[in-house]
Amino acid sequence: MMKKTAVTAVSVLLAMSLSACGGGSDDAGKGAAAGNTGAKPGEKTKITYWTLDRHDADYIKEVIDKFNQTNKDNIEVELVVKADDYAQALDLAFSAAQAPDVFRVKENTIQTYYKKGYMAPIDEYLTEEQKKKFPAMPDLNQFDGKMYSLPNYGSTMRLVYNKDLFDKAGIAKPPTTLAELVEDAKKLTAAGKATGAYGFALPFKTPSSAWGRSARVIAELSGYGGFGYDFKTARYDFSGFKEITKAFKQMRDDGSTLPGMEALDIDPLRAQFAEGKIGMYLSFSSEPGVYKSQFPAKINWAAAPAPTIDGSIKGASGFLGGQWLAINKDSKKKDAAWTFINYMYGDDILQPYHEKGYGISMVPSIISKVKQPDINGIEGFLPNKYDGVWPIVPTVTVQGVKYEDAFWKYILEGGDLDKVIADLNKRYNESLDKAIANGEVTAKPDASFDPAKMQGTFAK
Repeated sequence: MMKKTAVTAVSVLLAMSLSACGGGSDDAGKGAAAGNTGAKPGEKTKITYWTLDRHDADYIKEVIDKFNQTNKDNIEVELVVKADDYAQALDLAFSAAQAPDVFRVKENTIQTYYKKGYMAPIDEYLTEEQKKKFPAMPDLNQFDGKMYSLPNYGSTMRLVYNKDLFDKAGIAKPPTTLAELVEDAKKLTAAGKATGAYGFALPFKTPSSAWGRSARVIAELSGYGGFGYDFKTARYDFSGFKEITKAFKQMRDDGSTLPGMEALDIDPLRAQFAEGKIGMYLSFSSEPGVYKSQFPAKINWAAAPAPTIDGSIKGASGFLGGQWLAINKDSKKKDAAWTFINYMYGDDILQPYHEKGYGISMVPSIISKVKQPDINGIEGFLPNKYDGVWPIVPTVTVQGVKYEDAFWKYILEGGDLDKVIADLNKRYNESLDKAIANGEVTAKPDASFDPAKMQGTFAK
C-alpha cells in the first residue's frame, strides 16, 4: 500500500467542496446483505457514481434513472460526470474522505488506484456464475488474487479520417506508413485551404492524452511497447518513439496540423472534425458514438488501422479494457454500491452498450450474441487480427519531465532528439530500479516475448 501524502490547506478545502457530490463514508450501515444499505428505515440510501466517460453519458444516465425508479432496495444513485480533472478530483476526494461510493476505473488507472488503496475487493459479492462469466485478468481487474472490478467493454485504436477531404485531395486510401501519414497530411491541408481545413490534429493540451491515443498505437503495431517499456529486457527504451516523434514534428513544421493544437482538448478537436476542419487523427473506439450524438458529423468519415513506422506490422494494437466500476474501500454503503454495480453488469445493459456503439464488449457471453452496432464508423473499430492485450507496464514515479511532455516539447521547439531519448531512458530506468529496490514493482526480463504473438486474440 502506498503511503498517503499530506495535502495542503488549499487541497483540503478543494476536496471538502466535493462533499455535495461524494458521501461514500457519510452513513453507517452494514449493507444490503444484512437488510441495511446505510440508511434509516424508510429513507433512501443515496450513493454517488463518478465517471470520466462522456461518450456514453446519455445512455448511462438513462439506465441509472431506470435503476432509481425500479430498484426494490430504496437506493438512489447520483451520477457525476467529470472531465479532464477526473484523476485530480478523485485524489482530492479521497484525501478529504468525500470520495464517491462507486467510481470508474480504466486499464491505465486501476493499478494506481489499487496501490493507493482506493478500491474494495468484490469477491464476497460474486456468484459462481459471475466468476465464470467475467474471467479474472491479473493486473487488469485482479490483484493479489482478489477481484476489484469486472470488464464491460474494451477500446480499440484507429486512424479516424475525413473521407470527403480525402476524396478532394485525391488520396485513394488511408496511410499505412509514417511517410504516407506526413505526405497525406500535406495534401489534405492543401485541399482544405479554401475551407480552413488541415490535414492532422491531436489534443496536445494534455500531452499524455494526445500521445496515448496516437503514438502509442503506432508503436505497438510496429512492435514497440506503447509506454516505452521493453518486456524482453524489462527496461525502459523510448527509442521506438523516435521516428513517430519526427513524423509528428514534420507535420507541424509543414503547416499540416490544426493551428492552436497545443491548446486543443479532445472534445474541441472532435467538434472541429465533425465540421470538416480536420483530415485525420488517431483515437479510440468511442468516436462513433460521439459523432452520432455528442457532435453529429457533417461529413463522411471512417476509421482505418493506424499506420506503422515502415508499413510492416510486428506487434498488436492494444485492445484496452478489462475493468469498469469499482467500490470505494471506505464507503459505508458498500452493499448498496454492489447492488447498483450488479444491476449495471446485467446483460440487458451490457448488450445494448455494445450494440449502441458505446464500446466493444470484452465479455465472452455478450460477444457471442450481440448484433453489430448500427452506427456509422463502428465497422472500422471492430477487433481485427492485429488487436491484442499487452502486458501491464510497471508503474514508476519518474523525476523530471514525463516522456509525453518531453516529446511534445521537441515537436514544438526541436533540439537533439537522441539526447531527449537518452535522458528519458536514464531517468525512467533509475526510477524503475528504485521502485524495484523498494519492493513497489517487479520487473523480470522475458527473452521470449514476441508482440506479434498477441495478434488474433479477438479476431482471426
